[in-house]
Amino acid sequence: MERIIIYTDGGARGNPGPAAVGVVICDENGKMLKEYSDYLGERQTNNEAEYQAVIFALKKTKALYGKEKIKSVEIEIRSDSELLVKQLNGQYRVAEPRMQSLFVEVWNLRVELGRVKFVGIAREQNKEADRLVNEALDAKSQKATLF
Repeated sequence: MERIIIYTDGGARGNPGPAAVGVVICDENGKMLKEYSDYLGERQTNNEAEYQAVIFALKKTKALYGKEKIKSVEIEIRSDSELLVKQLNGQYRVAEPRMQSLFVEVWNLRVELGRVKFVGIAREQNKEADRLVNEALDAKSQKATLF
């Protein structure tokens, strides 16, 4: 079974504030296949952005591999958000209503995919996804100051 590793990160400046996501998709040997980032908007929390990063990653991965092939791919999502990883692994409950809806969205996306595993990593191991978050936030703030 093919295996891919996806590094995700989400961040909000101000918490809540302007937020973005970063995603790095790698093969099982760590070779980078694709990287993505996206600006989310002005009023997100860090935790919401972390969930949005996983949702974004799963949607991009499904589009990249196709609806049928993705079912035979093992996906390992790596995140430096302990809360996210422990909630998605069922170790922490999801109490906040806004987080519950994001949790359900991740859960529903998982049903359409093959095996999905969530792994916590140190922040130092997530530098590329973090870089993408900051680039998206910086690009948005530069556009805002130009006009």
